[in-house]
Amino acid sequence: MTPKHELEMRISKLQSGMKDGGIDGALIVQRADLFYFSGTGQNCHLFVPAEGDPILIVKKSMARAEQESKLENIIPFDGWDKLISTVKEILPENSKLGIESDVLPASLYFRYQKLFSDFELADISKIIRKVRAIKSDYEIGIMKEAALISESVFKKAGSIIREGMTEIELAGRLEQHARSLGHQGMVRMRGFNQELYYGHIMSGENAAAISFFDGPTGGSGLNPSFPQGAGAAVIQKNEPVLVDFVSVLGGYMVDQTRIFSIGGLSHYLEKAYNVAINIKSKLAEIGKPGVMASSLFEQADKMAAEAGLGNHFMGYVEKVSFVGHGVGLELDELPVIARGLDTPLEKGAVFAIEPKFIFPGEGTVGIEDTFVVRDNGLEQLTIFSDELQIL
Repeated sequence: MTPKHELEMRISKLQSGMKDGGIDGALIVQRADLFYFSGTGQNCHLFVPAEGDPILIVKKSMARAEQESKLENIIPFDGWDKLISTVKEILPENSKLGIESDVLPASLYFRYQKLFSDFELADISKIIRKVRAIKSDYEIGIMKEAALISESVFKKAGSIIREGMTEIELAGRLEQHARSLGHQGMVRMRGFNQELYYGHIMSGENAAAISFFDGPTGGSGLNPSFPQGAGAAVIQKNEPVLVDFVSVLGGYMVDQTRIFSIGGLSHYLEKAYNVAINIKSKLAEIGKPGVMASSLFEQADKMAAEAGLGNHFMGYVEKVSFVGHGVGLELDELPVIARGLDTPLEKGAVFAIEPKFIFPGEGTVGIEDTFVVRDNGLEQLTIFSDELQIL
């Protein structure tokens, strides 16, 4: 259960951001945001005034919400009229009401627009995402526990990968192992139509297959309805086996990638893997509070180019322009370590660094770990060995 003092701190930061943005109240419904600010993932509306106590309005399940949330004001949802009157009791007409415009379905947005016609609707998603980007010691503690699941998954991979095994068999066995350790199964993503099932577990040329997924790797998947990740490809000797796995515990995730191989890889694939390690280490060294996220990407891009691998860095034909992404309750949180994103790093931000090199017809090599920004650099939360895993 999220402690009461943790929820109070989060609400206070949200209210501070609302005041700075001229927003008088907020209505929060998206499950990750709702859980973050209320401690429950039940079907609710969380109404947060810019001043005063929040009100959790529960449609289903009231019993679960009262058990899970440490908020003081928890009331049942008694229809839309009651929701409107609850808000109007606190906010005068023409107040600015914040909603999560980045994730709300259009039909729900139009319903709110009609129901709250006496108010001005405003997007509060940027404020919410900025608050959520900075993790507390409580959150980082949970993520460190998730990192232990991740370490166990990678140890398991090294013990079971064998020639002739299909990607989907490997994925299934690793997923089962993670679930037995408390992995919640669900990997949440905020971006529209961005989906992920545990991660990308792929081998050889399939790991270089391009997909819709907003990341450097894609994979064939098992069918066109979910065209990414593990497929029916058979693992062979002397090819890179990519294990890019998201471990989630208590809602919080860490993202980690390692490369396995039955027998050695070619010289240039090994070289690319070592360059990826060097990039990760350099970014961890220079990633201090105040450093621009774009400068980290530029450093990584420069190192890849200097190694003669620029054409393969973070994609081949269709590249992505980032080398890191925030993680927390969702896999695509802030900050994003991307080209042109002149956002300074802040102490307490947590993100994954994933320098990867894609070689069409051969596969993908690279590394990924999750870090938290500290005063003197980045602290790595994920703990499995950096070495290329030769089996």
